Amino acid sequence: MKKVLVTGGCGFLGSHVCEFYRRKGIDVIAYDNMTKTELMRTGFAVESARNYNSDFLKGIGVSVVKADVRNYEELLDHASGCDYIVHTAAQPAMTISWEDPRLDITTNVMGTFNVLEAARQHNIPVACCATIHIYGNKINERLTEAATRYEKKPVAIPETHPTLEGTLTPLHASKAAGDTYVRVYIDTYKVAAASFRLTGIYGPRQLGGEDHGWVANFAIRSVMGWPLTIFGTGKQVRDIIYASDICEAFDAFYRRKVPGVYNIGGGPGTMLSLLECIDIIEQINGKRPEVRFEPDRHGDLRYFVCNITKARRALGWKPTVKPRQGIEELIVWIQDNKHLFGG
Repeated sequence: MKKVLVTGGCGFLGSHVCEFYRRKGIDVIAYDNMTKTELMRTGFAVESARNYNSDFLKGIGVSVVKADVRNYEELLDHASGCDYIVHTAAQPAMTISWEDPRLDITTNVMGTFNVLEAARQHNIPVACCATIHIYGNKINERLTEAATRYEKKPVAIPETHPTLEGTLTPLHASKAAGDTYVRVYIDTYKVAAASFRLTGIYGPRQLGGEDHGWVANFAIRSVMGWPLTIFGTGKQVRDIIYASDICEAFDAFYRRKVPGVYNIGGGPGTMLSLLECIDIIEQINGKRPEVRFEPDRHGDLRYFVCNITKARRALGWKPTVKPRQGIEELIVWIQDNKHLFGG
């Protein structure tokens, strides 16, 4: 590989993918519209925070292009000469999807369609980011007992589990549509494509708020001495995955090029409840954050742990970073960059 295009390259996950390949000496284009939609809701130092990743990437030699995945002609032009597209650009927040469904569908559906079509036209492999939210939240009812007794017998959800069950939001629909289009392009056009159903991503450079990026949100608010809010009981369970492990998954797909849909998460080895995450943060920070409880939000998922057997077998990939190590590295980064959060 000589050159890779990363959509959403100045976002949290995208910036890690850009860094991953640039450190390998590969030419990287970070393609990003530099939207501030999520950050405007956080109360952080918005301008400094939004430019942080792009400045970091420019400093390590990444080419940063301000452009939108909804602009097909521009995307097609920048994909020319690339060997791989990693599509991380998205509208990722459930709350924003309720409030602005047009932004949600145009970004997540048309944006993903444009990326797949660019990959087809240039005959290059592409990996796209879906989410475990496409399974829906009926799993809340089915796994109530598992969610309260998971430490005894964890239930890991495979890719064959039904999708779009339960109470749905625009985000469920748009991300499921993108995931479906990946399969369409594999079956109809023989594109070497993958849809990564991601869960609980965290790591340095994540500007998490209450709408998206809960591990980082908890860590940021704890370091800054701000109260944090849990929607629900705090016993909700997720497997979490460190950003560098996802970068390795993208690279594993490029090397093996086995098309399909993959759960990419930490699996049973990294699952924890929201309250257990706060316990880890307290151990690292040496103080307990103030926690406020609010009712469940519309569409929230109470339990999900990925079965990652398919990715292990087909891609030869497995996560390696455990929660304590990853959260500590995230907290060190936050402590070094308090100015981004208004501190």
